[in-house]
Amino acid sequence: MDASAAGAVSKAKKYVVGRKLGGGPRKKAVARSVKAGLQFPVGRIGRFLKKGRYAQRVGMGAPVYLASVLEYLAAELLELAGNAAKDNKKSRIIPRHLLLAIRNDQELGKLLAGVTIAHGGVLPNINPVLLPKKTAEKEPKSPKKSAEKEPKSPKKTAEKEPKSPKKA
Repeated sequence: MDASAAGAVSKAKKYVVGRKLGGGPRKKAVARSVKAGLQFPVGRIGRFLKKGRYAQRVGMGAPVYLASVLEYLAAELLELAGNAAKDNKKSRIIPRHLLLAIRNDQELGKLLAGVTIAHGGVLPNINPVLLPKKTAEKEPKSPKKSAEKEPKSPKKTAEKEPKSPKKA
């Protein structure tokens, strides 16, 4: 009986799951954002995906992928807006800089074509039709100058103008 009792205890221990069997100290939890090497919160995005009921089930890779895409877009936009702020000699990004960054970038402009940014303004643009025309006084002066510069000897003018055959 002792042998069978010992066998029953060992079988029971095999099926015990969790920390009871290991008995050692628990490892420190590592966030999924840290595992993925991201700054955006993977857990929070996963919670929003589940709570939003976009699908019945959400896979483990979906929030990681979405967090990485959002982080890339944010980094790209902040870099371009920072450059726009630096061009305007400012150290703080304002909505105007965001608008300039988006509208001057072809791909971001297409992505955010229907978006209105509050206090962003518009791109500086003047239609060429509205610009003043050049004055007509300068045009007659240019033929006079070209007449003065023409060579006076008939030999040089003959070299410049090719002779055309006469049709009879």
